[in-house]
Amino acid sequence: MGRESQVPWFPAWGIEFSKPIDDILAIIMEFNSFRPSNRWLLVAFDAIASELHLWTTWYSMRRREDSESMVAKTPDAEFLRKISGTHQISRAFERAGLRKGDEKAWIVFLPELGIGNSFGDFSIPYETYNEMSIESERLVEVLGGRLLPLRPTPSLKGLERLGMEDVENSLPSEIEGLFLSWMAQSDLR
Repeated sequence: MGRESQVPWFPAWGIEFSKPIDDILAIIMEFNSFRPSNRWLLVAFDAIASELHLWTTWYSMRRREDSESMVAKTPDAEFLRKISGTHQISRAFERAGLRKGDEKAWIVFLPELGIGNSFGDFSIPYETYNEMSIESERLVEVLGGRLLPLRPTPSLKGLERLGMEDVENSLPSEIEGLFLSWMAQSDLR
């Protein structure tokens, strides 16, 4: 079996907007006014590579959150910063946030699970995705979009969106690793 079968689905749902985004601020304000907390966020569709990418980024964010050493003030902004591979919050929003013309995005929920002292010290509850599905569907409706029956897939377009250069010759088998490496550098630059 593939690597995805070893990791439960992360609580992330694809949304296709009714038309390409024209007014980013309006979409963000609408989403923020209806989301239950700042543990819900919108992420650029191509910025997410896989379940492993999501869970690894989440774990890194949760470690910083637990140790009170986040660069950002909120979990949603910290997650975007980590996934964007940058230390700068504004750059994170440029890379992994919504842009004018985007047609799809991910609605992401960041669970408040305990993480233990190391990556192997915790288990990911398989029901996490299902427990948040009703709320995610409500947010899709609020945004006037349609839920996409897709899971994240690594792409060169996504690496380029996050700011990685010279990736066009990367082998398909290397792309997910490049996303993970890029995320790991978020506290270095």
